[in-house]
Amino acid sequence: MFASADVLVQAVMLGLAFASVVTWTVWLAKIIELKMAMRRLRAHTLAITEERSLAEAAQRIGGGRGVMQAFVRAAEVELELSSDLTDKIGIKERIATRLQRLETAATRNMHKGTGLLATIGATAPFVGLFGTVWGIMNSFIGISKAQTTNLAVVAPGIAEALLATAMGLFAAIPAVIIYNFFARWIGSYRALVGDASADVLRLVSRDLDRRDAALEDAMLRRRLDKRIGSAPG
Repeated sequence: MFASADVLVQAVMLGLAFASVVTWTVWLAKIIELKMAMRRLRAHTLAITEERSLAEAAQRIGGGRGVMQAFVRAAEVELELSSDLTDKIGIKERIATRLQRLETAATRNMHKGTGLLATIGATAPFVGLFGTVWGIMNSFIGISKAQTTNLAVVAPGIAEALLATAMGLFAAIPAVIIYNFFARWIGSYRALVGDASADVLRLVSRDLDRRDAALEDAMLRRRLDKRIGSAPG
């Protein structure tokens, strides 16, 4: 049927076959990417929950380009830039803003490729229908030229045309199912990224409290030293 179809219908079928290959390629690539990212993030989240400070957490997870490493680096940078400030609330808000931007970027990066699935799922049936309409038009033209309505003359052309619709559905249905599957999975990934961000903020809050406690202790020691120094011998 493909060999005897019109050139335009053949082009539609080839395009739909290519779209189907793209769908399954994206499926395989995103499964590997999501599994590795979630496994790494879970391991890092579990690791830093056992640490007492941000510095210990950074040492525990090591370097790299993972989401948790980016969170820790962003927090460390903001703490360093705010080292001469005493407003804990302002520091936490600035760090939370940095982490929020990183969360958004991580989720956006994970969505890459899924938009292609949505496009294929939405347009493939219409592309197949276009091929079908074009093939049926050619069949009717053939009927008019042959001046007969014999089923043996009509059926092959209509079958070739309907094959384009079948291929459109074959490309669209898996694309829609896979897109919805990844939408739910990426939602779970987004929640995991949010938990990682909250863990980093908790370490930051703990470090700031320790810094305040150390400053208060230093001030008390200075006052005590002044009193001892000013006391009569």
